[in-house]
Amino acid sequence: MDTNSYQAVKAFIFNKLSKVEAPLPYKKIDEEIENIKKVIATIGLETFAQILSIDQLCELEDQDWLRLSKELEEHFDVKMQNGILIQGNEQRDRDTTWWTSIEKQKAKNYYWNRYHDYLSKSLSPDVIKTIDVDTDIVMNNLENPYAQSFSRYGMVVGHVQSGKTGNYSALVCKAADAGYKFIVVIAGGINNLRNQTQERLNESFIGQTNGAQVGAGKGNSSKDTMPLSLTTVERDFNKQDADRLSQGLNFDNISVPILLVIKKHTRTLENVIDWLQKQYKNQVVHHAMLVIDDESDYASINTKEEEDPTAINKKLRKLLSLFQKSAYVAYTATPYANIFIDHKAESNDLGRDLFPKDFIYALDAPSNYFGARKIFIDTNNAHLVPISDYGENIPSDHRKDHVIKQLPNTLLEAIRHFLLNISIRSLRGQRDKHNSMLIHATRFTDVHKLLGKQVEDYLTLLREEIVSYGKLPDAVVHGKLIKDIQDTFNKNHVGVEFKWEKVISILSDLIETVVVREVHQKTSVPLEYRKDFVTNAIVVGGTSLSRGYTLEGLSVSYFLRNTVFYDTLMQMGRWFGYRQGYEDLCRIYMPDERITDFADIIRATEDLFQDFKLMAENKRTPNDFGLAVQQNPSSALQITARNKQKNVKDFVFSMQLDGQAKETSYLRSESKDIEHNINAIKRLLDVLPVQNANEGSYVWRAVNKDKINIFLKDFRTFDNDRIGLLTRMPISFIEKYVEERDTDWDIALYNGSGNEFIHKGIKINKELRQFQFKEKGRLASKYYEVLNRQVSSGNAESITIEDPVLKKRIGNNRRAARQALARPLLMLHILEQRFPLETNNESELSAPTSIIPVKEIAAFGVSFPGSVLSVNTTVTLKINTVYYQNLLDEQELEAEYDD
Repeated sequence: MDTNSYQAVKAFIFNKLSKVEAPLPYKKIDEEIENIKKVIATIGLETFAQILSIDQLCELEDQDWLRLSKELEEHFDVKMQNGILIQGNEQRDRDTTWWTSIEKQKAKNYYWNRYHDYLSKSLSPDVIKTIDVDTDIVMNNLENPYAQSFSRYGMVVGHVQSGKTGNYSALVCKAADAGYKFIVVIAGGINNLRNQTQERLNESFIGQTNGAQVGAGKGNSSKDTMPLSLTTVERDFNKQDADRLSQGLNFDNISVPILLVIKKHTRTLENVIDWLQKQYKNQVVHHAMLVIDDESDYASINTKEEEDPTAINKKLRKLLSLFQKSAYVAYTATPYANIFIDHKAESNDLGRDLFPKDFIYALDAPSNYFGARKIFIDTNNAHLVPISDYGENIPSDHRKDHVIKQLPNTLLEAIRHFLLNISIRSLRGQRDKHNSMLIHATRFTDVHKLLGKQVEDYLTLLREEIVSYGKLPDAVVHGKLIKDIQDTFNKNHVGVEFKWEKVISILSDLIETVVVREVHQKTSVPLEYRKDFVTNAIVVGGTSLSRGYTLEGLSVSYFLRNTVFYDTLMQMGRWFGYRQGYEDLCRIYMPDERITDFADIIRATEDLFQDFKLMAENKRTPNDFGLAVQQNPSSALQITARNKQKNVKDFVFSMQLDGQAKETSYLRSESKDIEHNINAIKRLLDVLPVQNANEGSYVWRAVNKDKINIFLKDFRTFDNDRIGLLTRMPISFIEKYVEERDTDWDIALYNGSGNEFIHKGIKINKELRQFQFKEKGRLASKYYEVLNRQVSSGNAESITIEDPVLKKRIGNNRRAARQALARPLLMLHILEQRFPLETNNESELSAPTSIIPVKEIAAFGVSFPGSVLSVNTTVTLKINTVYYQNLLDEQELEAEYDD
């Protein structure tokens, strides 16, 4: 297939279909394709090439037309729901239809209309419509820039790599149309992200770069309407450039909006503040400023006491205070840190803190979003490759002077997989698209350099063999490395539509274009994605790639970082995004434990969004939502670590257990502990009344809480993690809940499909589960970890719901089941190993003599009735950070980096 011909025909049909009003019928795509075929047959390839403005048009084969139809269907079938809004009490009393009901009708909407037309070339009509509505709602919750005085604080929550930049680009355009004169976009704390953000805003809003029309400005740009950007793709803000570019203009004598795209750095913010104060000795009164804080949880948060705010937080607040009319909108995919801001923090000099008191707006993601749930939960690990061979070469606890002697075999395979992807995408007509591979294995610059050098050496060896033998019909006979590539192809590309011989032949044409690029503070050759040349890059980087930066065409990731902080891990996930036409080729190589970590985070984050939706429906405020996140059990680790970082030895933590479920997915592995916990369940059964089984399981209702309290104190969990920082089982809080809540409990003992368990008159089958034995895991002691950290399954809570209609309606919705519970539920499990003992380390295959195979092991879970709307009091304990020193030290080590 000729790529140029394919892309030209596709673009021609795409442009015609883009003018059809949504929703687009499938048959319309087929009709257009058939029409083009008839036109080509009638006027010939040469004449149609002139219509397409290309030199030569080659005939497309049947499979090319089929692929073209599929790709167009994938594009135009993308759906996207509108977001969800929570407003503050004061906000509800304001005019929050000023934009859509009045000003949008009056404005020319030049910038938005131009950007809308630009988006129509790459996004489906449904997605563009949703972006329009979403940003209208955000605009309504800002303020009319011609109002006398205002300060608004809001937050927009998206998904990692889901298109937040596109959303706030639309917001910038509409704000400019409305009359906001000064627009500041604060990108991440690293140059590459700021530069990329500037480039995208040049395309969406400014309309030109270095005098050349780009993006929305192509064919629709003039000096009279072009915004003035005081920053460029190459240079961050400085006062000299600002004076030179503005040429004496200021807010009072310029008719177009002024844009700054700046790095989140104290010096840069200080320069902006100084420049503004030089222009205006007093507060800017007549002009409105919009500040968009991208990746706002990074460095914007005040993690010190209010009397001594962190430097960036202080500068942001100072910047806002310079304008009598200002709006601050935080954009993030990890809202935890923002919510931790003290919403009452205020000072006379700096004004209030950045808590989104006025509104929080949660965006949905388009249906073609290659997101966390699709990768880690819904596709049976189809895109995941568990790895365990890295420990000797790149141990997780390595320091900055570590020497990598050789690359792990799984990393070599990942590199080969990436090269094959480049070839296959070319065969699919995507030769003009960028391709990237991410290697995120360390947090230290010097180790990045060593890693980059070894990857370059291996790529050189591969390149030599592919160039020498790739075109030969028996290429595998001549080179061992080509045989390795073929083995990778046969293993990982089973469903690909092209034969091996074709793939390796095309790869021999492209292998010279593949480069290795390091991205860190000392990078010598920058990573670039040019418009006029395709980049095929193996990117070695860490923190510099963790927030906001987009790796174009990312299809393979090799990920070893070791952290359990939800926000940090999600931001490291550069593999989320959009992978049209090559999603099946994408792979993420990472340790088993990281895979489970991501699954945990996804479930916790989805719960957070469900809570958000519930609170929006019930007219709760951003402050209510903030408290809910603070009091969520999943926040305990982050809050404890933050307090330790602020040198707070003791602090009070309030946990909301209503509507939550907690389980012992980490279990002690010593034989005496296993036996003790089995007996703990037996001792509880002994004091319960005789009961008949219900479909094999047993349920006891309205049991006195004293029996629950005795059992919880009897069952052996982990003494060094009683608040669930790492095990997610906050046993101390659960015990306090039992003591403080004057309520009876229900108890369930579950039947499974394993061997029999008999105790006196009670007989069940054990539940089959998979386990991993961890000798050097996160906890100081050895332990078993239940696969996926899920002890119970299905509709475990529904066992106590007696109304059959309600039970059927709830189905497997465990959140709904917990809302319907009459009492707290203690869930008892007798488990046995489903398959032979699994381990994540070859050295652990021979377990110590005190470790027995998992023939019988006890576990339990607790489900609490209610939801985030429950009005019951929280459970409050004093936490001593010194006591959790060892657990926190490991997380602090991960926070140390120099890349």
